[in-house]
Amino acid sequence: MLDQRGQLLRAALGFAGCSLPSYERALHALRTWLDSWSGIGHVAVRMHRQGFDLQLTQYDERGWRATFYTTGMEHSPTSATGTAWERTPWPATQRAAWKRWTAPAARSLEVC
Repeated sequence: MLDQRGQLLRAALGFAGCSLPSYERALHALRTWLDSWSGIGHVAVRMHRQGFDLQLTQYDERGWRATFYTTGMEHSPTSATGTAWERTPWPATQRAAWKRWTAPAARSLEVC
């Protein structure tokens, strides 16, 4: 089950992925915060506290892959719990974390 900060992270990632225009003040502030190296750090730390490690890999100029693995487990493709490929690292990290929280296995483990 997610702690309070984990729930806030999941909500932030959900709203950041909304298709609402960026001129909405709150959404613009949220996207500005998440679309930075500091934002990646916050997502990585919060996900680690929930039991997941982030692997972020750049592939030349083609893009970035973000993958979350269960903490303490060998990092192999079969142990990935959320992964995403994007042109920049910020949305890759956000989408991988979001995929982790919206996976069928994740929903079945939560009480709320």
